[in-house]
Amino acid sequence: MGNPMDFYFKVLEIPKDSSPQEIRAAYRALIKKWHPDKHPASSKPQAEAKFKAITQAYEALNVQEDSRAMFGFCNAVGGGGAGGGSNSGWEAARPSPLRRQRSQELFPQSGSGRDSKDMHYSMGASSPVGRPTFSVPACRKPPPVEHKLECTLEELFRGCKKEVTFTRDVVTKNGLIVHQEERHTIKVKPGWKKGTKITFEGMGDQRQGCVPADVVILISERKHPIFKRVGNDLVLKVEVPLVNALTGWTFSFPLLSGEKMSCSFHDEIIYPGYEKVIKGQGMPLVHEKGIRGDLRIKFHIIFPMKLSNEQRSSIGELLNDCT
Repeated sequence: MGNPMDFYFKVLEIPKDSSPQEIRAAYRALIKKWHPDKHPASSKPQAEAKFKAITQAYEALNVQEDSRAMFGFCNAVGGGGAGGGSNSGWEAARPSPLRRQRSQELFPQSGSGRDSKDMHYSMGASSPVGRPTFSVPACRKPPPVEHKLECTLEELFRGCKKEVTFTRDVVTKNGLIVHQEERHTIKVKPGWKKGTKITFEGMGDQRQGCVPADVVILISERKHPIFKRVGNDLVLKVEVPLVNALTGWTFSFPLLSGEKMSCSFHDEIIYPGYEKVIKGQGMPLVHEKGIRGDLRIKFHIIFPMKLSNEQRSSIGELLNDCT
């Protein structure tokens, strides 16, 4: 079938008789060249696959070098034959459980329980010069990690700067995983809506040989005691007594900008379902400077719970003359 190790040398672009020092030098140069973070988004999938194949080839050749050293030691201690000498040399020199685990992961056997789809060899007609092909699944990017950033309606109206903090796992040069706190300042623009996303690419947890996930900051809106936002409009609900709805009324309220606004109703009748629209007093539009939505005032008319006979008679006489 041929030696799969030949293919590993080809992946690392070195001769089959290369020394361990030459193997390490080739690995360092290629892993630096094909690191996914050094490639644009268009070629990143190719770089990730290449990066993975280079790492697997290097680990396989390391296993091979360790095996050669082990058998040389056994021959020296046991006389080189299957029946010669004691087994004490073999027991001292055989691979550690960790090395055996790595070897099994790189060279899965039938019945080992490892999914054959993770790594396999083939000798089809499409293989170059009849050599085995080595298939390594690309390490898929994990789904993004979301963190919420709550803003008041005033902050979304005026715009502001807010700091976000989150913790992620980082792989050190020694291969250890440590916790690292990330602090970022986000400039909230006037008019941003609930659900606006700010993405920090590759700022999720790191894992050896894998692409870290993105971190997404999701804007949320704190409930306001007076206003409700609907798109780019602001809705204000006001209760008005029936007498004021019929005879006239003036009331004032604070705007999100901090200013006060007054509304007077002298020539208008406030009836059920009536809505007062004040143009340009809503939320700013993010992509249209100087343009704002509308303020919509909706009224809830408070009717009296009971009337005396005299009141009913008076109201009846007044309303009968209305058209």
